[in-house]
Amino acid sequence: MQDWREVYPSASDELIREQATRCMDCGVPFCHQGCPLGNRIPDWNDLVRTGQWEFAIEQLHATNNFPEFTGRLCPAPCEASCVLAIAGGAPVTIKQVEVEIINRAFDLGYVTPQPAPEPSGRSVAVVGSGPAGLAAAQQLARAGHAVTVFERDDELGGLMRYGIPDFKLEKRHIDRRLEQLRAEGVEFVTSCAVGVDITVSQLRKQYDAVLLAAGALAGRDMAETPGRHLPGVHLAMEHLVPANRVVAGKQPSTPIDHRAGLPGEAPGAGMVTAAGKHVIIIGGGDTAADCLGVAHRQGAASITQLDLYPLPPHERDETRDPWPTWPWILREYPAHEEGGERVFAVAVQEFVGDDRVEAIRIAEVSVVKRDGRRFVTVVPGTERELPADLVLLAIGFEGTEEGPLLDQLGLARNPRGGMDCAPDWQTSVPGVFVAGDMHRGASLIVWAIAEGRAAAAAMHTYLGGYGSLPTPVDPAAVPLSL
Repeated sequence: MQDWREVYPSASDELIREQATRCMDCGVPFCHQGCPLGNRIPDWNDLVRTGQWEFAIEQLHATNNFPEFTGRLCPAPCEASCVLAIAGGAPVTIKQVEVEIINRAFDLGYVTPQPAPEPSGRSVAVVGSGPAGLAAAQQLARAGHAVTVFERDDELGGLMRYGIPDFKLEKRHIDRRLEQLRAEGVEFVTSCAVGVDITVSQLRKQYDAVLLAAGALAGRDMAETPGRHLPGVHLAMEHLVPANRVVAGKQPSTPIDHRAGLPGEAPGAGMVTAAGKHVIIIGGGDTAADCLGVAHRQGAASITQLDLYPLPPHERDETRDPWPTWPWILREYPAHEEGGERVFAVAVQEFVGDDRVEAIRIAEVSVVKRDGRRFVTVVPGTERELPADLVLLAIGFEGTEEGPLLDQLGLARNPRGGMDCAPDWQTSVPGVFVAGDMHRGASLIVWAIAEGRAAAAAMHTYLGGYGSLPTPVDPAAVPLSL
């Protein structure tokens, strides 16, 4: 906890080969069904087993543009679908093998630019440089199209750049991959907000097709909860983004001072720091764990993470989540091993304080899901207060942020807060396509890359490109679940 370096332990060659050897090479590999990219997991496991690393990365790259990202950030639905996980067994550690393949591939010089043999004469603008946008850009550039990626931030990578802490993904992995894309002809424009610095109509005039891949960064809030207005209550990204910018050397570590009349009172004037504070994190997912790890490194006095749902079981409940569906089980991240308390089956009733938050009032709850809806019931007589100097809301995302980009397009939203599209990934605006979280709503990185690849294939066809590109998913695809 004294540094921001990646927390993943290194694995020996013997251990990696042992895991690859455990792969059953199933006649029907359900790990494929769990992975929207359709990764050829048994194939590259067998190549690792026999020490054929160069061929292993070829098989891995055939379906996944960025295994260094998925191997670090994906929760691995493929492992949940591994046949060895039946009846509570230990699956092949697919993520670990995946990371080792790409690490060795870079170290041994197997990852090289693959520029198109000749240009197509067609041009594409990609809005957003997250995993969906970058995957689409690479696929289209390799097919010969001139691709320009527009990013509103000062650095490329989307949410991976400033939303994901370095202890989960060191940014050198992004930069190393961007070098490859540049060598393949992809051009990048940073600090350019489409809809503000350049209009959508200008993009449509300058380019033959446009892909929207700007993510789903509108954080879910608790606006109706009493006391939400109090200083010290923040959305998770108001904590994570400044912290990651400080680590990157992009802004000073000046804390926000919430006392009236002092510099730093306005949002964005400083960073939301956990140093010396009693921190409450509301939410039980990846973002909450990221906040937990950052708060540890900033020197929080105490950290408590609250989850609306009851304590999950440690093993799959076959009556609830039969194999090979994604199981509801207790998931612990490295940040939890570093400390902090987790409290389950509670909900915030009020943020308490005068000039700033001083405590939160919580109550035990029961949660029931019926017909796709969630019903939360407070258990009478269970209310209590917890001290809080900083409260972080890590309860998910509602979809793409409102703003000039959407205003100029006039697109309809789907139920997940993303943008509607046709089966060919094209929106209601001709020549404008959408992929990733901007279409699906907040989801997994593997879905973002899969959608970027699929949208690129549709755009390639739209542009009259020669041949076809891989189409791992269609817009209506859903995760493997009941």
